[in-house]
This record gives sequence, C-alpha cells and structure tokens, in this order.
Amino acid sequence: MEHADLDALIDRCAPDAAPDELALRRLKKRRLVLRDAMDRLERELLPQEPA
Repeated sequence: MEHADLDALIDRCAPDAAPDELALRRLKKRRLVLRDAMDRLERELLPQEPA
C-alpha cells in the first residue's frame, strides 16, 4: 500500500516544472527500499525446491 502511495506521489511530482529534486530522489529511494523488502518477503514465502 505504501509503495503504491509513493508511486502516485512520484507521478504527481514528476511533471511539475520545478520539482524538489532532493525530495523526489528520497521518495524514489524509499520506493526502491519497499520494493526490495516486498521481493525479499515473497522469496521467503516460496519454497526453495519443489516438494
């Protein structure tokens, strides 16, 4: 949910004429951290080898 919220916020900020580059970079970094955490959780839920 937070990842989707960040996506929406970044999309709204990107077309602005003079976006706050630092804030936008921080939002993108936070989104990447969340995506990595979601991927890690998904890998932990999947079995390593087929049963």
